[in-house]
Amino acid sequence: MQGTRGSSFQPVEAGAVLAGTVGACGGAGALAGWAAGNTGYGALAGVVVGIPAGVFAVYRRYKGYFS
Repeated sequence: MQGTRGSSFQPVEAGAVLAGTVGACGGAGALAGWAAGNTGYGALAGVVVGIPAGVFAVYRRYKGYFS
């Protein structure tokens, strides 16, 4: 019998985590920008913050796979 393997790397799931994190940060930035008076700049700032946050979220989710 073979033992059960740990979580495997799934590119679709990693992409969904990345896109979800970037989208959530962009939405939060748009909401903050709307409150400040400029939704576009807020959304842009949210996406700029969301990209590294998304990369970190994917790294944290799959850090055992890469080591």
